[in-house]
Amino acid sequence: MMQYRPSHERGGANFGWLESYHSFSFGSYHDPNHTNHGSLRVINEDYVQPGQGFGTHPHRNMEILSYVIDGAIAHKDSEGNEYQVPAGDFQLMSAGKGITHSEFNPSKTQALNFLQIWIMPNVTETEPGYQQKAFVQTEKAQLIFSPDGADGSLNIKQNAWLHRVRLSEGEDLSYPLVKTPEAYIHMVKGEVSINQSQALQAGDGLKISAETELVARAKTDNVEFLLFEV
Repeated sequence: MMQYRPSHERGGANFGWLESYHSFSFGSYHDPNHTNHGSLRVINEDYVQPGQGFGTHPHRNMEILSYVIDGAIAHKDSEGNEYQVPAGDFQLMSAGKGITHSEFNPSKTQALNFLQIWIMPNVTETEPGYQQKAFVQTEKAQLIFSPDGADGSLNIKQNAWLHRVRLSEGEDLSYPLVKTPEAYIHMVKGEVSINQSQALQAGDGLKISAETELVARAKTDNVEFLLFEV
């Protein structure tokens, strides 16, 4: 079973310095039909104006992944981590028993576009942790996080897997969905067809339940999407 959600149906907020689009209920936006999918709790696509950002704020018992699409994030947290996360990098913060952090756009001229993704952990009250990595795309489906850090992926506290999929126009990907009963696609760029029936464009989401295989075909060049098994 597949449930399609087009980009324009996402919730959102615009504060001037921040424009945000919510795939799942978040903040003042609540949709009982879109609260989570398996352990996947939040996908926010954020656009942050130059020199602006999120001041210091707390998190607890959540796995928080940031993926920078354009620009860079200046990250600082209460564990002493202070890094810049450039476009293409993934950052995974395990909030555990409690952490505070801030995220800013350090550029004076360029807007920051990134995805903020929350995964509910399967263990709580652990020590906070921080991981950051730039992945070289060596396969059509590149493993980004996994519960055991397989193949150099980020280690997440959940039985969940994330692949970044990149395809050129006309390329196909056949992927067996055998790890969990739930999967989710978030489109980053381009256009793709899924299982010969569902077209997806940038910002679209697709909930997948009880399917055994995913077949994706790129309809444009430079296709990119995130494939979660959650």
